[in-house]
Amino acid sequence: MPKILFCATVDFHFNAFHLPYLKWFKEQGWEVHVAAAKTMDLPYVTHQHALSIQRSPFHMKNLLAYKELKKLMKKHQYEVIHCHTPMGGILGRLAALQIRKYEACVLYTAHGFHFYKGAPLLNWLVYYPIERAISSYTDVLITINSEDYHLAKAKLKAHKTVHVKGVGVNTDKFKPRSKNLNKTILGYHSQDFLLIYAGEFNHNKNQQYLIHLMKELKIRIPHAKLLLAGEGPLQANCRLLAEQLGVRESVEFLGYHKDLNELLPLCDVAVASSFREGLPVNVMEAMACGLPIVGTDNRGHRELIQQRQNGFIAHTLQEFASYIEELATNQELKYRMGMKGRNAIMNHYSLEKVMDRKRAIYEACMRKEEKRWIAN
Repeated sequence: MPKILFCATVDFHFNAFHLPYLKWFKEQGWEVHVAAAKTMDLPYVTHQHALSIQRSPFHMKNLLAYKELKKLMKKHQYEVIHCHTPMGGILGRLAALQIRKYEACVLYTAHGFHFYKGAPLLNWLVYYPIERAISSYTDVLITINSEDYHLAKAKLKAHKTVHVKGVGVNTDKFKPRSKNLNKTILGYHSQDFLLIYAGEFNHNKNQQYLIHLMKELKIRIPHAKLLLAGEGPLQANCRLLAEQLGVRESVEFLGYHKDLNELLPLCDVAVASSFREGLPVNVMEAMACGLPIVGTDNRGHRELIQQRQNGFIAHTLQEFASYIEELATNQELKYRMGMKGRNAIMNHYSLEKVMDRKRAIYEACMRKEEKRWIAN
């Protein structure tokens, strides 16, 4: 029975983004192995290997994780190895050097390079040289946005670089609300204007920006409410900030929310405040539910948001607030933008479309074609 190894920093990554692909390999009769720091049991997996892997490239435990991966690969002789996340990508590809000589196909999906146009100099000094060197040991480098694709083609040395539009959104699950559903079932008033953002509370997701936004909107749109779904190390700080700015009554901290597909359609606008994104799933899921998007300026948002078509890219807090106000006072515009976003997901980013693309890549690897590759 052929075997595939999926490698990442933590197993939650696969639970959040890759279950359909684990399931597909299982259905093809493959043994599906996962190697990552273990936090949960994953479905569709034959063997789940717990690694001593850490996020920091300088953590000494990663040396142990590298040795663990080499031992696994020597034992199981995987036909395909698919690496994800920065450290999973580095350690997985280094550990696969020997097995790759015997026609194992090694893939790496870059879910957003840490080095990018406008990134801090330290990111370029640390992550770029590492990726440039290790890209030589990569049969297929998969990028998920146009900016990373062109950067990889120009500066990296993978055998083949391809552009796949993310991990795919289940458009049967994430869809606009039924006519008989409205926000009152959540305990809100029908006139409340609901903004939503789902993401871990960390520095990059930048929820503080949205809390400052609510102070700006307090006079412009008194009935606006911000729903923040997620948990994380900065959640307490954000609660305190909302108190300090006098907007605590307008900000809802929902915690981890596993039923976003039921919550998103009842909201009015999805907001996105992060500093850096590859191709944000939270934005794509909101688009699939027919919500217009207002987001900060980064490559992942630019990839998805067409200015004044399905949303707005904002460069200042005041500009952000003005776009929200425009949507709150123009229902026809809000609906039209939401439907354009939904159509974009259906046409380019749906799970069905992305799976077709990924299957072609995987099948080439399974037939050993990747060692000479096929035309893109």
